[in-house]
Amino acid sequence: MKMTLRIGGMHCAACSRAVERALKKTEGIEEANVNIATEKAVLNFDDKKLKYNDIVNIIVKAGYQVLGKEEDPAERKAKEIKEQKIRLIVSAIFSIPLFYISMAPMVSVVKFPIPSFLVHHINPQVFSIAAILLCVPVMISGYKFYTLGFPALFRGAPNMDSLVAIGTTAAFVYSVYSTILAFMGLNPHGENLYYESAAVIITLVQFGKYLEARSKGKTGEAIKRLMGLQPKTATVIKNGEEKEIKISEVKVNDIVLVRPGEKIPVDGEIIEGYSSVDESMLTGESIPVEKTVGDKVVGASINKTGSFKFKATKVGADTALAQIIKLVEDAQGSKAPIAHIADVVSSYFVPAVITIALISGIIWFIAIHNFVFSLTVFVSVLVIACPCALGLATPTAIMVGTGKGAELGILFKNAEALEISQKINTVMFDKTGTLTEGKPYVTDIISDDKDKLLLISASAENGSEHPLGEAIVREAKEKNITLLPIENFKAIAGFGIETFIEGKRVLMGNDKLMLKENISIEKYNSDMDKLSKEGKTPMYVSYDNKLLGIIACADKLKQESIDAVKRLHKLGIKTAMITGDNKNTAQSVAKEAGIDIVFSEVLPEDKSKEVKKLQDEGFTVAMVGDGINDAPALTQANVGIAIGSGTDVAIESADIVLVKSNTNDVVTAIELSKATMRDIKQNLFWAFCYNVLGIPVAAGVLHIFREPLIASAIGDFLVSIMGKDLLLNPIFAALAMSLSSVCVVSNALRLNFFKPSK
Repeated sequence: MKMTLRIGGMHCAACSRAVERALKKTEGIEEANVNIATEKAVLNFDDKKLKYNDIVNIIVKAGYQVLGKEEDPAERKAKEIKEQKIRLIVSAIFSIPLFYISMAPMVSVVKFPIPSFLVHHINPQVFSIAAILLCVPVMISGYKFYTLGFPALFRGAPNMDSLVAIGTTAAFVYSVYSTILAFMGLNPHGENLYYESAAVIITLVQFGKYLEARSKGKTGEAIKRLMGLQPKTATVIKNGEEKEIKISEVKVNDIVLVRPGEKIPVDGEIIEGYSSVDESMLTGESIPVEKTVGDKVVGASINKTGSFKFKATKVGADTALAQIIKLVEDAQGSKAPIAHIADVVSSYFVPAVITIALISGIIWFIAIHNFVFSLTVFVSVLVIACPCALGLATPTAIMVGTGKGAELGILFKNAEALEISQKINTVMFDKTGTLTEGKPYVTDIISDDKDKLLLISASAENGSEHPLGEAIVREAKEKNITLLPIENFKAIAGFGIETFIEGKRVLMGNDKLMLKENISIEKYNSDMDKLSKEGKTPMYVSYDNKLLGIIACADKLKQESIDAVKRLHKLGIKTAMITGDNKNTAQSVAKEAGIDIVFSEVLPEDKSKEVKKLQDEGFTVAMVGDGINDAPALTQANVGIAIGSGTDVAIESADIVLVKSNTNDVVTAIELSKATMRDIKQNLFWAFCYNVLGIPVAAGVLHIFREPLIASAIGDFLVSIMGKDLLLNPIFAALAMSLSSVCVVSNALRLNFFKPSK
């Protein structure tokens, strides 16, 4: 059984890893993915071994909570951001004056005004009391670091909160010890007081968390916009009366009234009225679509002109919009293979940092017998480390990338599809309905009497369900030709059709039919061959046992298909086409589209074998089809891309669904995948480099080489920010840590500006 839960209380990658580890080691849970960016856990479990409450208890025991379905995530997030803002303001109000009175006397370049009784080396007792009174409120405002960090440490699953809690507690406790010495007269100059470090670290980390929360909120903008498309109410007609009800109360087969300017509440079929509907939210097409009785309408699209009534056919989770939202949410909650690198590192990261901080502090104390120096190193290492940057590197980019895709009408079903798409080097297209319109048109009429031939052939095919017959009838109706009645219509399998018009026999079909009935076709043999080589489907037409001529039909190639192939070639990607059509037709269409490889006369069940052959040759293949006839091939391909109609987005066999049914979006999907993976790699590079460089600096590595460094060109700069000991101040360490997460999220948000090539 599959289940998605919203998890509360996670603050970094170590948190999500702790929840995931607790779930995975539970018997009965087959798979568990916990995403820090979406704050969701996606599980597959055996419902015979585990119940919902059992899973909730596992998560609670790990130190986190399961949020109720009735709770609005957006409201909860807004409330959380508001609380963080209040805590940040409180911290700033107390930490700024504390920082001022602590640091102002140390600045020799500029004399900052400060009362002498608050100068720590003149009156250490008064300064210490003032510092404690200013520091404690800051620590109280950051109480969550302690209530979450220490329990996580004791459970053996320390997180970022644990690092901040240990570091600030160590600084505060040692400052209290130095204050006691000051009151005993053993510390007459008020030295070794770190109240401002503890307070400012908490303030800066809270500042970083606030910026991060706001930025993370923007990564889910696509989902919010999609949800905002849906109207809240619907006007239904019951017992002849109009009644406004909540959209959740609309049922299948309800009759719904839509007035001009209103949003269509659910999916359905018009039973009365006429209007034009703006479906740009699904198709991207800005021109309104004319709708009349029998036409389908899609929920969240906008009725522009007339009023109409429709019968609800899909409601709730079954509507096209609901399916799109679910696909995007599922994709954002899934993990890309590349994310497992960060997951593995994150699981060991916090314990490793605590170990490095302890070892560094102990080594420096043994080496120089300076406890204050050792404490500074210990605290700096703890607060500069940033597991958040590692944990957010992948999921934030996935969230923004899949959300941007949804805006463009490209639905990635999971993060794996988004990652693999950047590796595609061959795209195979189904022909009919993908590269072509999927609807044949009359292209040629060759006869001594073209009007008569069209009249006879259209009359003979009137009522036919065959696409070619429909094309001929449509051509006649467009020319306002009045069709003649027919008698004794008969389809002859493998040959064509036979019928009677005004008592005279009409035959339409291939050369075999004509030869079988002893009708001479020599006059048009060369025309027949020419049309066949052009990829058209020609048919002989005879009337009263005399050949009238040839009528030919063809499925038109979409202009966007030609554009898509050109764009793919620019990216260095090979193109292939697969079809059941004969070789001449296939080669003609491929030549017009610019396709590299052609597979013709392929049965639907054999399409997947052709995909497999390309894969065996070392190609990474994307198969593009309609998601129904091409299901086996879509499944076999490395990435299956379904050209889906706006109301059929949940095509099981595809990894990506193109809502607009535009082949150009195949290229856009690949480009978006490349942009997203580039963003993820940048984020991971930054996160790894930041920690690999930052932790050694905090551990005092520069102090070992301080003499040659100070003598170098950058010596003055290093001394100005780190002091003559070249030791990183814990305050600067906290600032760097806070901004690193913000940098990662901000970099991911750049994907919102992604634009496809032309």
